[in-house]
Amino acid sequence: MQKKVVEFTNLLRKAGVRVSTAETLDAFTALDEMPLEQRDLFKDALRTTMVKRSDDIPTYDRLFDLFWSGFHDLLREQLAQALGGMGEDFDLDEALNALREALESMDVDLSELAQAMLTLDARSLEQLIRQSGAESGVEGIQNMLQIGFFSRRILEQMGFEGASGDLSDLVDQLREAGVSEDELQQLGELIRAVQDAVRRAVRGFTELELDKQNHDYLERFRRESLEEKSFYNLTEEDIRKMREVVDRLAQKLKSVISMRRRRQRKGKFDLKTSMRRNMKHGGVPFELVFRQRKKERPKLVILCDISSSVSNVCRFMLQFMYSLQESFTKIRSFVFVAELGEVTPLFRDNDVYNAIDQALDGGEVINPYTRSNFGLAFFTFWRDFLASVDHRTTVVVIGDARNNYNDPRAWCLREVHKKAKNVIWINPESPGAWGFGDSVMDKYLPYCDVAEECRSLKQLSRMVDRLVL
Repeated sequence: MQKKVVEFTNLLRKAGVRVSTAETLDAFTALDEMPLEQRDLFKDALRTTMVKRSDDIPTYDRLFDLFWSGFHDLLREQLAQALGGMGEDFDLDEALNALREALESMDVDLSELAQAMLTLDARSLEQLIRQSGAESGVEGIQNMLQIGFFSRRILEQMGFEGASGDLSDLVDQLREAGVSEDELQQLGELIRAVQDAVRRAVRGFTELELDKQNHDYLERFRRESLEEKSFYNLTEEDIRKMREVVDRLAQKLKSVISMRRRRQRKGKFDLKTSMRRNMKHGGVPFELVFRQRKKERPKLVILCDISSSVSNVCRFMLQFMYSLQESFTKIRSFVFVAELGEVTPLFRDNDVYNAIDQALDGGEVINPYTRSNFGLAFFTFWRDFLASVDHRTTVVVIGDARNNYNDPRAWCLREVHKKAKNVIWINPESPGAWGFGDSVMDKYLPYCDVAEECRSLKQLSRMVDRLVL
């Protein structure tokens, strides 16, 4: 049972439900204290120990039914349909008793599958199909086009053709033994019905496995499509759905950051110091020494152009940053079109989504209905906020650098670059357009440590990952 619980745990993790090793052990403990025959109690016990978020309950319920009882119920339904097609006059118990008596007087060697099919042993059939499914690699199924392929492989692995041949030979032997033609006809019909039922059950098992492995295929496809979709082409509905996608990506980044920091706290093995320290032990390494390099959490300053062409980049960048804010000592956020204003207090006093909406509206902070002027915004930052930048500060600029032929005042960014740890520019335009028309990106590039095109969520998440290194 513990092996099955571990398999179910892995299935939940693959579907995005976070289940720790400790929670799996809690499930083992809970199952030791309760009767497994009570399905609802069993289901509730696993859900209580494994599921932490209410959003994951529908996924858990669906996977539980698929994993623990989906095929069990399907197989019995198929066998019941096979018997139902035998007619009202057919007495299964009488037929099996007559067959058992005939076999006792004969020397018949049947395969395990043939015996299970002949006696309608659903338990043995289920075990054989599951075992053959594992040996055929059905857990690797990815799409509907592979259902037929894996169904055939499972039947081959079970030795279905050989078992069918054994049963056909058995009918011939029974005929030679003097069994009546009416009884043989009924037996033949039963065998054919069970064979069809096993074929359908194997296909159903393959379909259930596809459903288990890819139950959220459409949902994942939607998320992946949104990650690749250009910010310029997002609809209002896409933006609404993006919130969940960004939350998932941020959670994934949190896990990566946590692992990195655990490794950093442990430090790097110092071979030379360990050898010197263990000289007193005759060179036996009883004491291991690790070089620990303290890495300070960076400070972050974000300058967001909130003109319509880059508002979506700003929206999701801010959502990322404030979802990961524990990774930074401090985050300060500014918005601009021409004027520049700080919106950090909005994130302190509001829910992150409301804060982003208010920040991008800009009405209470700056005038958003003017023409872009990066030079004026950088000058304002240099004049009023340069003191907030030091050697631990990463400055992130989000904008297309379309300056409407105003003075770019690149020297302001140069002064910021001198004081900052690094300056990163996120531009939704292709590099081929930088410096053409009213773009002054080429004037700012010398003072950027990193400047990259970023026009989709996938690109943005990679950029955020680099920020928190």
